[in-house]
Amino acid sequence: MAPPAGDGTTPEALDGLLAEARAALPGIVALRRSIHRHPETGAHLPRTQQTVLAALDGLGLDLATGSRLSSVIARLEGARPGPTVLLRADMDALPMDEETGLGFSSSVPGAMHACGHDTHTAMLVGAARLLSARRSQLAGRVVFMFQPAEESGGGARHMIDEGVLDTPDGSGVTAAFALHVTTRFAAGTLHLRPGPTFAASDGLHVTVRGRGGHASAPHRALDPVPVACEIVQALQTMVTRTVDVFDPAVVTVASIHAGTTTNVIPETAEIHGTFRTLTPAARQLVRDGITRVAQHVAAAHGAHADVTLTEGYPPVVNDPARTAALHDTAALLLGPDRVRRLPEPFMGAEDFSYVLQKVPGAMAFLGACPPDSPPEQAPDCHSNRVVFDEAAMATGAAVHAAAALRAGFPSGPAT
Repeated sequence: MAPPAGDGTTPEALDGLLAEARAALPGIVALRRSIHRHPETGAHLPRTQQTVLAALDGLGLDLATGSRLSSVIARLEGARPGPTVLLRADMDALPMDEETGLGFSSSVPGAMHACGHDTHTAMLVGAARLLSARRSQLAGRVVFMFQPAEESGGGARHMIDEGVLDTPDGSGVTAAFALHVTTRFAAGTLHLRPGPTFAASDGLHVTVRGRGGHASAPHRALDPVPVACEIVQALQTMVTRTVDVFDPAVVTVASIHAGTTTNVIPETAEIHGTFRTLTPAARQLVRDGITRVAQHVAAAHGAHADVTLTEGYPPVVNDPARTAALHDTAALLLGPDRVRRLPEPFMGAEDFSYVLQKVPGAMAFLGACPPDSPPEQAPDCHSNRVVFDEAAMATGAAVHAAAALRAGFPSGPAT
């Protein structure tokens, strides 16, 4: 038997929600601009933390802050028993100078919200306000996770250690959802897929050791520079000839350092980069390949290669059932034409992966491309010129709230 209308799971529970979010948009925008103007990087975001706490004040939430990092956990109890849903926003900025020309540009040299975390935070505060006003329709509880240190440091993992997934009755979080803005898609559209959605991100560091000497007599030295160049080229061939094209991997060498002047052959050359994979099998295959190629290419020239591979975030893997539930909910809220299947994973990384290793859930992309910029031309996340359409934040706040209101509603097949 279908649950009665208005119990928090039926489509009727979403009536008027998007309109309420749009009415609340000026406040969401003001909060976003305040955070954007004063960005903070890393795990310690004292000003951002206080801004979020002030924005949540008076909503009747149970508030807690972290001890290892400047996190905020807010819990909202619904009117009736039900599932526990976690909604997450990251809060940290990137260490870069802004060049957008916006009137609310960063006032902090060397720091900018270039990945949209300011919009994520403001949207989640907006969702908390929407859900607080609909507490009587909410069955269960909502955990609002405001997280520092996503860009580096794995803040999600630290918040898990500090109990963000714990509940007073010991039942734990039932489902977890997150949104990530992007200029790749039209504003106000939602894009998601089951399975791998973001890649694992690992680091590669190679030191090629040769023998220094005078630049005029390379035969009396062992030049590590051409050896390093050959390793870089061989790594690209290794990927294309070792890894299954249907289980993709990306290896990028982003930094090469060697030498101090023009007439000295250096002792060493440093190679630094990243590799991205979607599955454990591909991850191990690439790890083994990088070590093998670097060491053997160096050995072929009589040099030596020290290889260090650092493990980063695991892949974000969306649960099929929770992905289908979020798709169905968003389609009811926004209309089916604004909810679309993401055709392929994004090879960037996201530490929401740690949450999804513990709890079934999904991360979706929220389109926020400015109306005057075609998505294929608009600067994207991590550009110091990225600009997001702030009107999309009403959609994001409403989707967050709708996901919590309909958390117990059965979904159809995974999209």
